[in-house]
Amino acid sequence: MSILDSIKEKVNEANSILILTHENPDGDAVGSSLGFMHGLRKLEKKVDVFIPVANKMYSFMPGFDEIKTELADDAEYDLCISLDSSDLDRLGSFGRPWFEKIKNTVVIDHHITNQNFGDVNYVNAVASSTCQNIIVVLAALDVAINKDMAVCIYSGMLTDTGGFRYNVQPETFEFVAMLLETGIDIAKIYRNLFDLTTEKRTRLLGRALSRLELLENGKIAFTYVTNEDEHEFENEDGDHEGIVNYGRNIEGVEVSIFLREKDGGYKVSLRSNEYVDVSRIAAKYAGGGHLKASGLELKMSFDQAKDLLVSEIKGQLKENEK
Repeated sequence: MSILDSIKEKVNEANSILILTHENPDGDAVGSSLGFMHGLRKLEKKVDVFIPVANKMYSFMPGFDEIKTELADDAEYDLCISLDSSDLDRLGSFGRPWFEKIKNTVVIDHHITNQNFGDVNYVNAVASSTCQNIIVVLAALDVAINKDMAVCIYSGMLTDTGGFRYNVQPETFEFVAMLLETGIDIAKIYRNLFDLTTEKRTRLLGRALSRLELLENGKIAFTYVTNEDEHEFENEDGDHEGIVNYGRNIEGVEVSIFLREKDGGYKVSLRSNEYVDVSRIAAKYAGGGHLKASGLELKMSFDQAKDLLVSEIKGQLKENEK
């Protein structure tokens, strides 16, 4: 039996399904979760998506207001599906207990570092996004994609490829063409994801840019925000999204580093342009991601975190000079 057949069997046997994704969910995580929720409901399944905190920038996606931010302790599900998470720890303290409790599990992902932690694991690392893999799974389930599903899935593909700039294969656009046939407004989706912002997000961006440093002869861009900054501007979770890209866009920069103070340590976002594999650095410190876009968490002082990251990147810069 193929992996897709195994997923179909598990879905067909389940009446109630819980969808989980990684903490601090991005567009691919939210889009795949909501897109798959709509698809499974077409099979007349009871489906909940559990995300304690989801960025409101994704609120235009159909079904966003149905996301469960908490679950009753006695809630019961026949099947748990993890999306866009490479390992159990990435599900966070909110998701991991449910994944372990439900027992009957499926993992769908596109990260090459995936640890295949489900009973059935569909991991296609060549795919642009988990959303792209969801299209394949829905086809195996004989579910036709409608407009609501397409909005969610296209959004995840668009964000995880940086506007179709990274990790794109010929078939990526074949899948996009299928989604466009549902009549989605791609200009509106792009505006919601990349153009619209708030005053609070803009002020936080301004604070980060005011601290921007260029290191190693301009090859490394570095900046950060603190808890005090986010308190001052009354920011919400997710207001920091995209700040790391501003450093990467500077001429001559190979790697951009962005630190966000969180839980006694720092959440780190890394982006590269051409040859530095930031996923190597993330994996070394229990993080994850892709060759040119990765993240990790460091429980150490600000100076220690900065020195460690710069040192790791300098090592790869020197490798390229050889």
